[in-house]
Amino acid sequence: MQPVSRPAYEPNPRYATVGGIVAVGWDELVAELPAPPLVLALDGPALLDWDGVVEALCQSLAGRRLASRRLDLRAWFAPWPEIARATASPALTEDPDFDRLAGGDLAQLFHRLPTTTRPPTGVLVAFGPAAALLSSDVLWYVDLPKRYAEAEVVAGRGHNLGQQAGDGIATTKRLFYIDWPLLDRHRDAIAPQVARWVDVQDPTRPTSVDASTFRQTVHALARRPFRTRPTFNTTPWGGHWAQRQLGLNQDAPNTALGYELIAPESGVLVGDTDAAVELPFQLVVAAQSLELLGPEVQAVFGTSFPIRLDYLDTVDGGNLSVHCHPLPETMQEVFGWPYPQHESYYMMVGGRDCRVFLGLRGDADLAEFRRRAEQADARGVPLEIERYVQVFGAEPHQLFCVPAGTPHGSGAGNVVLEISATPYLYSLRFYDWLRRDAADRQRPVHVGHAFDNLDRRRSGASVRTQLVQAPRTLRAGDGWREELLGSLPEMFFEVRRLVLGTKDTVEDDTAGRFHVLNVVEGDGVMVEPAEGTAHALTYAETLVVPAAVGAYRVRKVGDRRVRVVKALVR
Repeated sequence: MQPVSRPAYEPNPRYATVGGIVAVGWDELVAELPAPPLVLALDGPALLDWDGVVEALCQSLAGRRLASRRLDLRAWFAPWPEIARATASPALTEDPDFDRLAGGDLAQLFHRLPTTTRPPTGVLVAFGPAAALLSSDVLWYVDLPKRYAEAEVVAGRGHNLGQQAGDGIATTKRLFYIDWPLLDRHRDAIAPQVARWVDVQDPTRPTSVDASTFRQTVHALARRPFRTRPTFNTTPWGGHWAQRQLGLNQDAPNTALGYELIAPESGVLVGDTDAAVELPFQLVVAAQSLELLGPEVQAVFGTSFPIRLDYLDTVDGGNLSVHCHPLPETMQEVFGWPYPQHESYYMMVGGRDCRVFLGLRGDADLAEFRRRAEQADARGVPLEIERYVQVFGAEPHQLFCVPAGTPHGSGAGNVVLEISATPYLYSLRFYDWLRRDAADRQRPVHVGHAFDNLDRRRSGASVRTQLVQAPRTLRAGDGWREELLGSLPEMFFEVRRLVLGTKDTVEDDTAGRFHVLNVVEGDGVMVEPAEGTAHALTYAETLVVPAAVGAYRVRKVGDRRVRVVKALVR
């Protein structure tokens, strides 16, 4: 596959701050503190180098001849067995892979919180998760993007929220389902109290914005098109399209998963090339949900951004597992998400010899399917999945609808643009091709969960007629059209496509509901709001168009045909 000459994909989109600048280093932050004595609280996630951060801060205080004392709130957590019991889900206590999203708040992880009083002189630095719950004079939020925490846990380092040395090994299960929901909810709740947002990707050279700059900047973001910072991860089945076509992660084993827009993990870079702060996208949504989502969408989803876009890259890789996602009642009652994980596959790259697995065969013996799936899991017996699940050709630019409960998976050689509901952690695997992980262990599957959530209606000829839809023209003009690619009554979002052939521009309008755009063919477009700043969007990039933007124009770049996928809540 030879790269096509087109404008370069931008892996680090940045947006100017409004009302202030990005401060660099601890000295600048220390200089703005009120006259001591005072209590400075540093709140933030569990998995960052708290000791290194506080040491660098205290050195800066010493440089200004300010004495400092330290209060490490991590030492005040309740004993680990109590935390584990308090955050356990009875239905999933023994489940090795999944858990219910944690409810409650950080305060429940402590028997009591320490009392903070101003020291006789200097600065008392109180730090750690939940430090905002202490009495303080100044509150900073110290942050590290979630990809760092996941990498630490996968590498066998660090601790989960509330863990101390000797309390066992951190797990991604707790990180995803317990730690992050608790920490995100806490961060969003305390946001109005935060005086400064500090990014410590380099703890010796932090970057930060003050509260006023944060408020003005996210206010501006919610009224203009913008991108989140993409992240590409590796997996055993991963391919190499993003490395070859987009020039990303050249030293990585593969670029299997490309998180273009995924609210729980994405960040937005604000600043410039010299200094930027990566703000959590979920924080931006929480601060500006009405303007971003629109009133009707916000009324249903609150501060949850309900659509995600990601890439599944299997070019010169392997088949994805064949899996399904929880049915709506299971998602709510067992896993704790208020809405289900409906998905769709848009084929960015495919071909005549490439495959998509989707839906049950009409003649599938489901009892036999389950027995053989269990044998594959327990004894490593290969499963002929095509006896039970239908196979479709992976025609480029075809959309496949994947409502919850539908068995599905992408075959080798494809690039899938997955346009889906935001939940993303509940892939219930029937079969994973007896694949081994990096430790040479057979990768886990979830036969019980998968068959409990199998929608048996998704079988036979109805799969092709209902889930593999032909494009339908919604509106058109001379040299352009807008098509509906996929819509189902049970799926709250739909996927459309703008096609600009001989026509250079097409008019659009959010009409009070956000749009998400991705260029799937051609050199790219300029997205030009009727009021405000235009945004360039090249091949494979994803753009949020907030509901508050209203009318906008899509202008083609270059002479070739351009196709732009558009997702929106119906």
